[in-house]
Amino acid sequence: MANFRIATRYAKSILDLGIEQNTLEGIYNDMVTLKEAMSNRDFKLFVKSPIIKASKKISVFKAIFGDSLSKTTGMFFDLLAKKGRESELPEITTAFLQQYKKYKKISEIKLTTASPMSESALNTIKATLLQSDATDQEVEITTDVDPDLIGGFVIEMEDKLYDASIAHKLRGVRKQFLDNK
Repeated sequence: MANFRIATRYAKSILDLGIEQNTLEGIYNDMVTLKEAMSNRDFKLFVKSPIIKASKKISVFKAIFGDSLSKTTGMFFDLLAKKGRESELPEITTAFLQQYKKYKKISEIKLTTASPMSESALNTIKATLLQSDATDQEVEITTDVDPDLIGGFVIEMEDKLYDASIAHKLRGVRKQFLDNK
């Protein structure tokens, strides 16, 4: 729980700094890059290691990323390292990306279907979601295919789940028969 609070506070501070300095898009791109770098197990272990000194982490960080990251993001990592919070970077990047999407009014939707969807069907679902009160001004859809659904789709959005799959309906019918002795 403490890590979540720390990550949220640091993410909020760099988000506010980006808004204030009008460099938010650059910081967002840097955080996406760092999030991708965190998917590398060795890099993540390096950042989280309590054994490696902060000065060494700063120099390796600069060697890896060089000028590809903005000055603000580089200084932010330096600050994290000097404060002994560089191990929180994976959580901070995640928290920043969530706060950024909330600030930009972007809803993240996960759409699972039994088979791959056509672009037109995806656009229809996106348009329907945008017209509803459930989403923000923009929708970012990630798709997944799960043949076990048999047909239909499942939409996951924040803490909501809409299951319109055939498998779900079959489970409902089965439950009705089992309950109806």
